[in-house]
Amino acid sequence: MSARKVTILGATGSVGRATLDLIERAPEGAFEIVALTANTQADELAQLAIRTGARFCAVAAPEAGSALEAALKGTAIRSGAGPDAICEAARLSADWVMAAIVGAAGLPPTLEAVKRGAAVAFANKEALVCAGDLFMRAARDAGARLLPVDSEHNAIFQAFDERQRDRVRRIILTASGGPFRSWTLEQMGQASPAQAVAHPTWSMGAKISVDSATMMNKGLEIIEACHLFGLPHSDVDVLVHPESIIHGLVEYADGGMLAQLGMPDMRTPIAHALAWPDRIETPVERLDLALLSQLTFEAPDPVRFPALGLARAAFDAGKGAPAIFNAANEVAVAAFLNGQIGFLDIAACVSDSLERGEKDGVAAVEPSDFETVLDVDRQGRRLATDAVKQRSR
Repeated sequence: MSARKVTILGATGSVGRATLDLIERAPEGAFEIVALTANTQADELAQLAIRTGARFCAVAAPEAGSALEAALKGTAIRSGAGPDAICEAARLSADWVMAAIVGAAGLPPTLEAVKRGAAVAFANKEALVCAGDLFMRAARDAGARLLPVDSEHNAIFQAFDERQRDRVRRIILTASGGPFRSWTLEQMGQASPAQAVAHPTWSMGAKISVDSATMMNKGLEIIEACHLFGLPHSDVDVLVHPESIIHGLVEYADGGMLAQLGMPDMRTPIAHALAWPDRIETPVERLDLALLSQLTFEAPDPVRFPALGLARAAFDAGKGAPAIFNAANEVAVAAFLNGQIGFLDIAACVSDSLERGEKDGVAAVEPSDFETVLDVDRQGRRLATDAVKQRSR
């Protein structure tokens, strides 16, 4: 059996590093690295490329290009810098592409990989949130296979029987509840960035950790799930499950539920996507149900966590609203981490941006092509920047 050719977009991030860890643990000859990309980390990227024998690597930041070229001097590895170079990496002939670039910057290369008809494993929620219809249509036209890497969507992917789609009653995405699950609104209003990124279960980057604390990540995941599984948002529920053992459930017409369980380790869903439709060994700690004293569940509080309602409203509005929702959240989270606004202001800024987007017509723009998606994203960031200024401390 020939080696599976792999490209990793976002190789120096947590998902990219976990993917490389699994590849390097696999039997020799199972995988071949075609291309690796990073944002600014030229030295780290060069080391990874040399170690894995990549053919091409690229940094998104043009100013990091010379450092990357210098770090690769004396090797046969080609390099590039800037957004076009990242898209070039996505266009190279790989069987499987990991799309793990955070934020709207990941949209162009992810779409390039989809258009090429590759199997695309995506940890980038923005692709389906901002341009769900566009991406799903591109995937169908090119015959690309979309493989979700988020633990919740990957769980649903494993439990969702495509042959009985009309017998699916609903899907349930689980949420840890984040660090503020039991905090009062008053306490949340005083939360610091350090407290928000201290996730009790998962090890993640700052932005994603804040999204978990606000439950904005679940809002994004609701929209993503609707596109990925072709369901209305009324058939996508969220359940708080602090232990993070059950990652997703599918309920069928007969009342039966199928669930995917596992330890909270991103290498499990990544390994599933990497080997699909096969399975591979991982070093993940094995789940021992006998050692678990209990599994607990609770409904999310819509008052303390308004992000879920905002996401459903954005999906209902359609057109440019989901892209505004995503862009505004990115701007608001960055402002919170920089100390400009308070924790509760994040959802408020997103709400303000959606309202302003509706009033000035940005939300009514149909994202029929990629350029329009990017324009709505820019407009959403402008609206959110104004909202942040009004709430700045």
